[in-house]
Amino acid sequence: MNARRRTVLTAGAAALATGCGSSGDGDSDGSTAPASASETGKSPEASGTPTGTGELTRTSDVPVGGGTIFKDRKVVVTQPKAGEFKAFSAVCTHAGCIVASVSDGTINCACHGSKFSITDAAVEAGPATRPLPAEQITVEGDSIRLG
Repeated sequence: MNARRRTVLTAGAAALATGCGSSGDGDSDGSTAPASASETGKSPEASGTPTGTGELTRTSDVPVGGGTIFKDRKVVVTQPKAGEFKAFSAVCTHAGCIVASVSDGTINCACHGSKFSITDAAVEAGPATRPLPAEQITVEGDSIRLG
């Protein structure tokens, strides 16, 4: 019975994790903002593969006025102004979905439409009522590291 219960719990956890992800179709508001590296799929960092030991991404992979989502690391890195980098949890505070896009100055969750500021992750549009938690990053040269 323990093995069966463990199998059911494992399957349930996998289903929950899959159900909370984004739809994968990106931003559907017709925005003309530059696509982030994670939306274009052109960067190895976008798939969550670090470019070096401890490195999350390169500064050049985070567009000014936008951001890049690292779904497997559950973090979004933004660059509100040239040379100013911020990092936040990519897990929406409303229902736990991973945010889907960054455009027009907001981090966007496709699950229920919540939007968060790229500057401080404050809620710009609900249903979320709490900002995304900040994540610690270190910028050294053109390298961005988590932590």
